[in-house]
Amino acid sequence: MATKRKADKIQYTVLAPPYFGLAEIGKIIANEKANIVGRTVETTLYNITNDISQIHIKLKFRIIKVDDIKAYTVFYGHELTRDYVRHLIRRGVSLIRGIASVETKDNWKLRVTCMAVTAHRCQTSQKRAIRKIMMDIINQKSQQCNVDEFVQQMILGKIASEITNEARKIYPLRRVEIQKSKVIKLHELQAETI
Repeated sequence: MATKRKADKIQYTVLAPPYFGLAEIGKIIANEKANIVGRTVETTLYNITNDISQIHIKLKFRIIKVDDIKAYTVFYGHELTRDYVRHLIRRGVSLIRGIASVETKDNWKLRVTCMAVTAHRCQTSQKRAIRKIMMDIINQKSQQCNVDEFVQQMILGKIASEITNEARKIYPLRRVEIQKSKVIKLHELQAETI
């Protein structure tokens, strides 16, 4: 009795998007290329940049195209680790969160969560004013940038530093971070550009 031989599995190298330097972010084993398109892969920014100060930033990428043994990805979201967020929040401070649904210049839709930690406890009116600054800056940046520029500014802290500079005029801040982001709608033409 002859037994069916399973198709040989191939190891695919998963690469970050070009604006992350096409860094290798992992390996996936699969029977066919079609089986890995659409999968998400998680890593930390530290694994891409080798900068230990960025180990608290978790990144998500989605595989959109496979060539030979290389799998290409697009940014799919990020999040700060829970212990890092917990470390920022102490007794006697105020935590201000704002969630914005934005659309970039190249029609990508993202949901962005921003957080600010004040130096001391502040009033509700001050929280409201700081939240408005957060939302205004995030919306303005998303309309000015395409997705790769927006993601870089969001992850590397440029947007957070702009929020800090504006919001400090209202109340002293300890830290501002883009805590989380998630891609709601990918742009269809992205796969063709890689």
